[in-house]
Order: sequence, then C-alpha cells, then structure tokens
Amino acid sequence: MSPHEEEQRIAKLREKIANLPRTPGVYLMKDAGGRVLYVGKARDLRSRTASYFQDSADLLASRGPEIAHMVGLVVDLDFLDCETEVEALLTENRLIKDIQPQFNERLRDDKSFPYLEITTGDDFPGVFVTRKPQARGSKLFGPFTNAAGLRDAVNALQKVFKFRTCELPILESDEKRRFFRPCLLHAINQCTAPCADLIGKGAYREDIRRLIKLLGSKRSALLRQMAREMEGAAGERRYEDAARLRDRIRAIEALSLSGDVDRDVQPEVFYIDPIAGLEALQKTLNLQERPRIIEGIDIATLMGDDSVGSLVCFIDGRPFKGGYKRFKIRSVEVMDDYAMIREVVARRYRHAAIAEELFPDVIMIDGGLGQLHAALEAFELLSKSIEAEGGPGLKPPMVISLAKREEIIFAQARSEPIRLTRNNPGLRLIQQVRDEAHRFGQHYHKILRRKRTFEEDVQAGRRPPRRARKTDKRVDTSESQIPPDDGALGAPDS
Repeated sequence: MSPHEEEQRIAKLREKIANLPRTPGVYLMKDAGGRVLYVGKARDLRSRTASYFQDSADLLASRGPEIAHMVGLVVDLDFLDCETEVEALLTENRLIKDIQPQFNERLRDDKSFPYLEITTGDDFPGVFVTRKPQARGSKLFGPFTNAAGLRDAVNALQKVFKFRTCELPILESDEKRRFFRPCLLHAINQCTAPCADLIGKGAYREDIRRLIKLLGSKRSALLRQMAREMEGAAGERRYEDAARLRDRIRAIEALSLSGDVDRDVQPEVFYIDPIAGLEALQKTLNLQERPRIIEGIDIATLMGDDSVGSLVCFIDGRPFKGGYKRFKIRSVEVMDDYAMIREVVARRYRHAAIAEELFPDVIMIDGGLGQLHAALEAFELLSKSIEAEGGPGLKPPMVISLAKREEIIFAQARSEPIRLTRNNPGLRLIQQVRDEAHRFGQHYHKILRRKRTFEEDVQAGRRPPRRARKTDKRVDTSESQIPPDDGALGAPDS
C-alpha cells in the first residue's frame, strides 16, 4: 500500500470513528474482504477505537506486535452500543466465541460465565454457583462476569437468609431426616438445616421467596441500610463489625455485574436435546418430515491464501465424523467467499446428483444471504450440467444459511429471514453444526498454513530440512510414510 493510500485509509477510519457514540459497546475491526479481525469492548466507543489510530499511539509497546500488525489490515469497523459495561463484556464474549476472530486470543475457548441457580423444583431449594445449570426446575440469575464476587455474595446472603448450599436430596416426606446430623453451617448459624428437619417446608420456602425477591430488585434500599450500619459501627469503634459489613456491601454490589438470562444466552452451557432440535427445525422450515441428516459447510481462508472448505455431517442431531470432508480450494485464488462456496457445493453434491450418494435433508451454509445465493447458484449450474450430459434434473434439498452476529436464518424460497429466540432448540442445533464446521475448517486451514510457512523457510534457508539418520528408527522417509498434502482429521480431500 502506497503512503497516499495509507493516509486515505487512516482518514476514512478516523472520519467514521468521529461519528461513534460515547457509550459502552463492542467494536469489530474488519479487513478489505469484510472479515472480522478483532472484537473488543469499550466503556467509551469513540475514545477506545480512536486510540488505535492516533499518531502518538505506540501499539507495538502497549498492545504487542499482533495488534500492531492487525491495525495495519483494518479498512472498516462496526459497532454495537450497549447500555452498560457488563452488557458490553457479555456481548464481546458471545461474538468472539461465534466469530473466532484471528487476532483475539482471549475468550475463544469454551469457558463460560457462571450463574446463580436456585433449585425451586426441590422441596427445599438449594442455592448454587454453577456453570452448568439444570435444564428445568430451577430459577437462574446471571450470567455473572465476576465469579469470585458472586461466591462472596452468596456467602454474604447465606448469613441473612440461611439457605442450604449442599447437594443432598432432601424430601419433606423423608421421616429419617430428624435423625440426621446437620453440618457445620448450621452450627455457625448460616443454614436452617432442612436436612435435619429443623425447619418446615413452608418457612424455608418463604426465606427462598424473599431471597428471589431481593435478587430480582435493584437492592439499593438494602445497601443503604447496610451502609448506615457500617458507619454506625465505625463511629462506635467496632471496626471488625464495620469491616464485615463493608465486605458484605461489596459482595452484594457484585451481584449487579450480571447479564440477563434470556438476553445473554450462552449456548455452550445448556444441553441441546437433538430430537427437540430436529423437531423445532422441522416446524421452522415447514418440512414434511423430521430431518435426519444435516450437513454444514464453511470456508476458512486468510486474505485468499490456503483457502479450504469444510463439510461436517450430523445424523439425528449428533456429529457423524465419518461424513466429514475437506476441500482444498482449487479454482479461486482471491478473497471471494461466494466463489469458494460454489466450488465446494459443486464438488460435494455432484455424486449425490447422479444418485451415487444420498442428499442430506438440510444443508447449512455458514454466512448470510449472499452465501445462500452462491450455494443455490451452484446447484442450478450443477443441474444444467447434468441435464446436458443426459442425466435427470437436480432438485436440491432444503438449503439455509446462518448469519453470524445476528444469528438469522435465511432459507431458500423465503423472502424474509427467520428470526428465532436465542434458546430455540432448532437454532441451537444449527449453531452447533455451524460451530463444528468452523472448527473443522480452521483446523485444516492452519495445517496448510504451517506447511507452507515451513516450505518457504526451507527454500529461503531460514531452517534446514531435517536429515534422517540410519540409527534413528523413529524417522521413516519412505514415500509410503509421507502424509498427504491435506493431512487432517476426517475424510480425504474430495
């Protein structure tokens, strides 16, 4: 890029940043192909994004070489404004897990934020901090962004409401409870010990009802009262009591660092019932029968280099690894997702079109409306090619695409996109297919990149090729032992 073009790029970005709101939110850095390079959160969107493109900014020293390199690739940015910093953090976490941007190192794993779970379906509900809540029969609060603060808050609330935190199965009808010896929490007056029949079901559930009411409120009245008690204790020189109250105030304030259970869904936390997902998908797509086979297609590339296509197969809602395929892109050498999708679709489904294989019930393309149209164009061209060869016409099965970020489904023969709730089992199943296709494609893409980088280093003399020694039995350079170019898990390149 020439100096003049670089100046134009920076000027365009600064002009866009000047119009951003000064609110909390999430920003997305994009390259020339529209691919998201980096997702970040901000207390002030305009100030935060402007810090990347200031003349005085030393990104190499402050953010490291990876971010400094990334900023040189950015040609556009997008944003989502949020009401609070907590919402921005949860939104950032969700986007990074869904998009898997190249330059994000944190939050790309399957770790999740914890919930506060109250098992209201039990005779004597327990209160737990968990990252794997029950699918039903419980009241959830969260997710919470501060796990340690949440545990401190539960400890502080237990001193007031004296709920149980054990996982014992306690039934009201169990007469043996009166012979049970309660744990230490009862001895220190932090639990009313329903396990030992020392409190009735009605009285215990009333304490739980008041706890749920407190958790659902803003807690400002309680905090003001505790603050007055702390000041009174400090004025009377009861410093230990004041310190305990101070710690409880901080713990309860940490409860505000949470999202909304319905809005800030973490799909990786909740179990997906495959049958429920397939039935919901049948209803959403107006299919005559419940689908059995779903195939997902994704493209992995870096500025058009080492481009690969991945295909994963789910049967009855579960991954079928024997049906996974990978495709090294042959006909496209530039950054063109649509052309790559057309190539993968044509290569994969030509065999199915001539009755050598079965078509899946649903084909899912990772992307938006453009990616869906590219796949349908490939099916149309494939049908014409087969008819020209004297074969029957081709009618593809249900083809859909799932757009990242908005999580909107586009389907063939539908003029409007399909918007489902975040906890819809059909959407959750399609998200699982999409995420698996992305993972499988990225794995193969990274293998090719490492192989190309190694070969370039050898040719440039930066690292010599390893020579096998006769005494080294671990190395076998015979042709039969050399892995194929596209060695990765799954079926060979189609």
